[in-house]
Parts: sequence; structure tokens; C-alpha cells
Amino acid sequence: MSEVSTKPYLIRAIHAWCTDQGYTPYLAAVADEHVRIPPGTAREGQIVLDVSFDATHQLDMGNDMIQFQARFGGVAQWVRIPVANVLAVYAQENGHGMAFEPEVFEGADTEQPEGASEDPDEPPPSSGGDKPAAGRSHLKIIK
Repeated sequence: MSEVSTKPYLIRAIHAWCTDQGYTPYLAAVADEHVRIPPGTAREGQIVLDVSFDATHQLDMGNDMIQFQARFGGVAQWVRIPVANVLAVYAQENGHGMAFEPEVFEGADTEQPEGASEDPDEPPPSSGGDKPAAGRSHLKIIK
């Protein structure tokens, strides 16, 4: 049995700490072919996203994939980021958080998950894990 990485647990812990402290959690990730984001939102091969519960809908921070629905230009869209692509999670207000070494995504599936739809009202399959309910999303992209 292979050992599960501590990375997804640390991402969830920093996200929870930011939320508990009243800070806005941000996530920086490598934007490659394994990441599902709207075209034109990445800068220099990376994307930085507000992943607070106010900015996301149906946030699911699983062990392999982080996914949620967010608004880009007023249009709700699904975002999928492999945990392997995450470079950092931190509080926007003070920069405290954690950075990670870039990894090579080892997912066999680079396509949309089975049963998922391009419909912004239909979520992709859940990767599991407990998460609080979230409200309407308003994504804020920063560099």
C-alpha cells in the first residue's frame, strides 16, 4: 500500500486556518494541460485564485484534486486543479501560509471526469472529504 502525500492535508489545514482567522485563502498553481480553468486566466504558466467560501461554490478539496465552481466575468464555471499542481496556499492579507515544490501530475486522466458536464450548474464527480457548504461564488484573480 502506497503512502498518501501530506500535501492535500496541509492545503486543507492552511485553508481552514485562514478561514478561522478571518483571512482570505489564496491558492497558487501551475497552469498546465491538467488544470481546468477558463482560457486567458493564467499568467506566465501560473494561476492564483481566491479559494474562500465566499468566492467558491461547492469547494471540494480532495486528496488528488481541488475543484469548485466560480464566476469568471459573471459566468459560473468549474475549476479543477490537481493537488500536484499546487505551488502555495496562503492568506492574502499577510502572506502567511505554505509553499510546495512543483510536482509532476501523475493522473492518468487529463480529460473531463466521467459523468461530468460542461454545464456550469452540474458539478464534476466529488473526490470526497468533508467540506462546509458554500454560497454564490465571485472569483478574484490576482498576480
